[in-house]
Amino acid sequence: MNDALTYIDVEIVALTERAVLVHTGDSDAAVWLPLALVEVSATNNPGVKTVALPEWLATKVGLV
Repeated sequence: MNDALTYIDVEIVALTERAVLVHTGDSDAAVWLPLALVEVSATNNPGVKTVALPEWLATKVGLV
């Protein structure tokens, strides 16, 4: 399995103790990401965060 990280700018829709619901511009295409596998960091754009996640997960949920 590929351990390479992918960095994607997203908007956060919801956050729980275990997961974050994000989208890349189309809120109808929002996907849940497990917080155990991702790292969310701030950007200079209000409302936009960068998510670092394994490439395989980004592909699996359709973010790439």
